Parts: sequence; C-alpha cells; structure tokens
Amino acid sequence: MIEAFGLTKRYGDKLAVDDLSFTVPAGQVTGFLGPNGAGKSTTMRMVLGLDRPSAGSVTVNGRPYTDYRRPLFEVGALLEAKAIHDGRSAYNHLLCLAQSNGIRRGRVDEVLDAVGLREVARKRSGGFSLGMGQRLGIAAALLGDPRVLMFDEPVNGLDPEGVQWIRNLLKSLAAEGRTVFVSSHLMSEMSITADRLVIIGRGRLIAETTVEEFLKGGTGNFVRVRSPAADQLARLLKAQGTATVRDPDGALRVSGASLEVVGELAAANGLTLHELSAHKASLEDTFMELTRDSVDFRTDDGAVALVPAER
Repeated sequence: MIEAFGLTKRYGDKLAVDDLSFTVPAGQVTGFLGPNGAGKSTTMRMVLGLDRPSAGSVTVNGRPYTDYRRPLFEVGALLEAKAIHDGRSAYNHLLCLAQSNGIRRGRVDEVLDAVGLREVARKRSGGFSLGMGQRLGIAAALLGDPRVLMFDEPVNGLDPEGVQWIRNLLKSLAAEGRTVFVSSHLMSEMSITADRLVIIGRGRLIAETTVEEFLKGGTGNFVRVRSPAADQLARLLKAQGTATVRDPDGALRVSGASLEVVGELAAANGLTLHELSAHKASLEDTFMELTRDSVDFRTDDGAVALVPAER
C-alpha cells in the first residue's frame, strides 16, 4: 500500500504538488491521471525518495521508501525507460541491479524471459528502441519480486502486442495481491486496465474513486429513446423530474433515468418505442469534463491553419 499525507512540493516559486493526500491499496490497479504539468511525475518521485517533499509525507507499506535497505524487494518502479547506461547490455544492467540488492543471478534470466528480451539480452541497450527500453525498465521493476509496483507511462513505444502484454501483466500483478500504481495519458487503456483512479490537476487532488463510480458521474450518460408518441413520453418524463433533450431525428435524450425506468414508463402508458438504448460516457470524456479547469496547456477548438514557414 502507498499512502500520501499532505504532500507538497515547491520548486522556487512554483507549487508543483499542493497538499496532496491519497491511498493506493493492494490487490487493485490504480490509475494515476492528470493533465500535463499536473504533478504526477513529481509525486511518483517523492514516493521513491528521489524528491524530498516541501511538506507532508508518503509511506510504502507503512514506511518511507528510503528506510528500506534493499528497496528492490519492496518496490519496483519504471519512471524513465532510458535511465540506463547506453554501453551496458540488458543482461549486465539487470545483473548490476540484482547484485546491489542481494538478488540471485538466476532472477535476471527469469525477468528477461518475462518481458521478452532474452534474444537481445547481450546487446547494448543504447541500440534499443523505445519499446525495448520500456520492456527493460519493466524487467528491472520486477527484479526483486516486489509487493509494490509503480509505472509511469508504461505503454509508451509499445506495439499493439506489447500494449496487450503490459495490460495483462498489470492485471495479473494486482490479482496476486500486489499494489500497482500506473500513470498514463491513454484513457482508453486505463478504462480497460484500472480498477481505481487517483486524478490530480495543478498539484491538487480532484478525485479518488473507482472507475465505475467515476464514469457514473459523467454528463455523457443518457438514455436515447425514439417513439411516435415522443411528445407524450417527454411530458411523462418531465412529470417525474427527468430532463429530456430532443435530437435532430426526433429521438429523446434522457438524463437522470435508467433505461429500465424509461422502458417501464412507456410500457405502463401503452407507448410504442422504436428505439431504447443506453449511452455511457467514456473515461476520456469524463476525464476531460472533470479536469477542464486544471489544464495549463490548451489548444484552440476547431481546425488550425498552419502558416508556411518563410524561406
């Protein structure tokens, strides 16, 4: 488990993380989301003791990370895939990490197999693609068989097979009872992978909830219904305090009532329905809605005409 208590980090006059408290429990994948510049990487660095908080504290399984004598047995982390010596082979990179933490040599081969790098294990890591670097970073995180794992944008550079592999890996690690904390900008991937969400903006906590509860709060959730008696159905729904909007094709978009409620109301009043469907907001849509006021780098809506460079 990771527990943050009032974490605050200043760099000069810039407040990167602002009184941030949250919990990452074991046995689930927790997605760590926020716009660019929200403070996600800084927060993860404070968890690992790489940055010292200006105020507040954070513990890993009840202790500060820096208190662990052999940290790779406690926490595995991937924050920067290319943070390795370019001239060192994948095998020797992992072997150095293993020896510094008292991990048996055979474990190096095991994690190389787990991430699919056995065939290039003796090649210099400087020639690795971004995806291969990601796999090597994940291998390093798994080296000590830790109970807590942290990954910052783990699918960067991975092909579709690699994305599916990391998705299944994260789920399997959580299913083993481990704490899995994942930062990502890929909302579609988080909607499939994560069980819980910690969302921040401008260094502050915006939401800490399950994915299911988060999606329920989006305004993009509605029931669409088409009926030759749409006007009568709209009056019945209004009488129950339910909001309706008429789509261009005459269908009603109903907010605040479930599909079952709308269908039963129509049936009770003998109304014919030509369509009855539920539409759920995506994680991306709900995230954009919630963090709209926390975005530091925003582009204008609509098309952008690029001006040719002068020659």
